[in-house]
Amino acid sequence: MSSTAVTTPSSRLKVPRWAVPAGVAVLFVVAYLVFRGTATLPHDKEAPQFLAVTDLREWIDDHRNDNPLFLYFLNYIRLFVGWLYGLFQSVLYALGWPGITGVLGALAWLAGGWRIGLAAVAGVSAFGFLGLWQSSVDTLALVAVSVLLSLAIGIPLGVWAGLSGRVRRVITPVLDVMQIMPTFAYLAPLALFFHIGAPAGAIATMIYSIPPAIRITALAISEVSPTAVEASGSLGATRRQTLFKVYLPLARSTMALAVNQTIMMALSMVVIANLISAPGLGGDIIRGLSRAQVGIMLPAGVAIVIMAVLLDRTMMAIAHRGPHSKPSLVDLVAAGVLAVAGVALIPVLPRTWPESLTVNFVAEVNDAVRWAETSWYGVTTFIKDLTTGVLLNPLETLLTSSPWWLVALAVLAVAWRVSGVRAALTALVCLLAIALLGVWEHTMQTLTTVVVAVFVTLVAGLLLGVAAARSPRYSAVQRPILDAAQTMPAFVYLLPALALFETTRFTAIFASVIYAVPPVVRLVEDGIKGVPATVVEAATSAGSTSGQLLWKVQLPMARRAILLAANQGIVMTLAMVVVGGLVGAGALGYDVVVGFSQRPDFGMGFIAGIATVLLGVMLDRITQGADRRPSPRKRKTT
Repeated sequence: MSSTAVTTPSSRLKVPRWAVPAGVAVLFVVAYLVFRGTATLPHDKEAPQFLAVTDLREWIDDHRNDNPLFLYFLNYIRLFVGWLYGLFQSVLYALGWPGITGVLGALAWLAGGWRIGLAAVAGVSAFGFLGLWQSSVDTLALVAVSVLLSLAIGIPLGVWAGLSGRVRRVITPVLDVMQIMPTFAYLAPLALFFHIGAPAGAIATMIYSIPPAIRITALAISEVSPTAVEASGSLGATRRQTLFKVYLPLARSTMALAVNQTIMMALSMVVIANLISAPGLGGDIIRGLSRAQVGIMLPAGVAIVIMAVLLDRTMMAIAHRGPHSKPSLVDLVAAGVLAVAGVALIPVLPRTWPESLTVNFVAEVNDAVRWAETSWYGVTTFIKDLTTGVLLNPLETLLTSSPWWLVALAVLAVAWRVSGVRAALTALVCLLAIALLGVWEHTMQTLTTVVVAVFVTLVAGLLLGVAAARSPRYSAVQRPILDAAQTMPAFVYLLPALALFETTRFTAIFASVIYAVPPVVRLVEDGIKGVPATVVEAATSAGSTSGQLLWKVQLPMARRAILLAANQGIVMTLAMVVVGGLVGAGALGYDVVVGFSQRPDFGMGFIAGIATVLLGVMLDRITQGADRRPSPRKRKTT
């Protein structure tokens, strides 16, 4: 007896792809309407966990000189770093402005030719003209110590990770957390264990700047040609000889890039390190922020930008030079004359920059800012009020009035849908930890600012990146602007934001967008340019319009680059929004700042820093998982 399959109408019924997410969204809306205002975990600055951390700090301060951990370990690290900083500072002070100008100019000339050499002379002289000579020298000493320590630790670890896949797998999660962690989060534990001052600032800067030294060195070593390594081994070279005669010479140019990025990261951190009393230009910027005077901040910001650009151009010139390329005889003679002239003038000229040669334009800048505020008041107020009323306030109300468990379930569902089970569980653990730490309300306020800033960043980054990818002329005009934007320390972006929008939440958003847009633009541009030319030609020959080519071919094929851009935008925006606590962003950033400035609130600031890290890990894992997860169209359906 034979049987035939019976096809019923229900077997032919297909559920639309959007039906399940839409149903889940409706359930969340209903749950929010029913439970709104319950289990919201309001902020309490007198929470027991805050007071316990503050008491721990008091105990550590009282027993700093009789606890074995401090007596035989931490205090020696602090003393060694302090001695190293004092050594660099003494050498720079002994050289004075003639010696520093001559020596740095000569080194830059040898690295990149006469243009970079003269630029270094002009840049170092600019520190004196701005009236910031001593602060600039202190910053140079702090950067030198931090970079030296970062490279002394980072390059050996990077070489080890490049040679060993097991070491690379162990060290990668640690580096991920270090790079996700906003800069403020380093300061609280370092102030706790290393007190405040130059040693703590140097150690904080070292921790912040060491990940690129390790990552880029590991990448450089791992990309050395296996053929060259095999040839070395076949000739009887030992592992040590292969390392020094093959790996390191062939990886030289990429490792110079690691040094460059370490210097840039260190310059970005030394300003923030002033919050734990690190010396240098950061003091002028923090003082200007506290007084809301751009005129005080601007000269220090300009000095930091000049320092960053000079060091960046010098190191990039070294990176681009071939392993066998040497300076010409003319360059050697000119650099030698410049250095000798600078050193010879040390006993003749005063070692500190003469005050008669300084320029003070604080009043003029403050007047210009007041003019801008008056002239652009209507435009800036409209933009600020529109963003606050349409995006910030509704989203903050939604997050802060929802039960904590409903927000956690919503994030779990979104993370599961976007990035899979592992990312969803990581996000859930981070949110539960934030709830237990007692900073839920302020975390939701910070999350609101981050979401709005990331949304604006991605929109601007996509538009500018697509325009650059489709127009080589526009890309050539935009590239130097992005280069300058990426070399500027994060605090410099607060200057235009503070001038235009005063101290509000929107000020932090505006500054974070300027800070995060350049890498997003670069990644989007590279992703679209990376679409194979054959695919573009095939789509064009099939009759696709320019818009169809973009939406149907280029953007889908550049999906991984765009998701990576979103990830970088989130991480950089989170770091900058927390810095924005100094200009009215409030929430976790403000808690951290208050924790440093007011001793009784140290516990709140410390825990706010931990919560910021957890928030960053959550957002990073969700976006990284989306990058690795296949697109919905490629998933198998049943």
